[in-house]
Amino acid sequence: MVSLLTSPSIHHASPSASTQLGLYRHGQLRRSISFVVRSEHLSSTSASPCQDGPGRRQILAVGVTTAPWLFLSQHAATFAAETKKGFLPVTDKKDGYTFLYPFGWQEVVVEGQDKVFKDVIEPLESVSVNMIPTVKQDIRDFGPPQEVGETLIKKVLASPTQKTKLIEATEHDVEGKAYYTFEFIAQAPNYTRHALSTVCIGNGKFYTLTTGANERRWEKMKDRLKTVVDSFQIFNVV
Repeated sequence: MVSLLTSPSIHHASPSASTQLGLYRHGQLRRSISFVVRSEHLSSTSASPCQDGPGRRQILAVGVTTAPWLFLSQHAATFAAETKKGFLPVTDKKDGYTFLYPFGWQEVVVEGQDKVFKDVIEPLESVSVNMIPTVKQDIRDFGPPQEVGETLIKKVLASPTQKTKLIEATEHDVEGKAYYTFEFIAQAPNYTRHALSTVCIGNGKFYTLTTGANERRWEKMKDRLKTVVDSFQIFNVV
């Protein structure tokens, strides 16, 4: 299989944007990461972390204006965002992607990640988007879903100290673009994370979205996390 550039999860830092496809050793990726809650969320995080009431979950309704030239490529995701109760849409017009995330998650800044939203009480419940440059045109150029999933999970999406297991690897098409989606478990000494990732290629970039939760909360969260990963869609940037 063609080697893959690391597309780190929320636990890793990203390599240089000029780096082309090729695997990096974990030692090159292990850098400390600090979480910084954006200023617009500070008021909602000042309450006690034990509280889970309206103050902690307060959401600001934001009107999203979509440029006409994006409509055709985003109509499916926009429709999903409008009809999916309990989720908010994210659209990055510069980098060409859109997805949904659950109400109550807050945006944080993580080194090496383009977008990260997480639950401030359950830190393993998060979604992150990462992009790296590639000369490939299709995710299938790297091999079948099972093979690509095994490589990404062991080398990129989990820490080298964690025990990993790929549960399922699937392929689907959205508007002519191929996506691979993986369900996996990453076990650390003090916790186990059950996660979902989806990868796709477009705009000269290798996109990775990863979401997950603590294994003890998987049954409660799995439907919401599947909505997140299924909502991820890329579109052409003009």
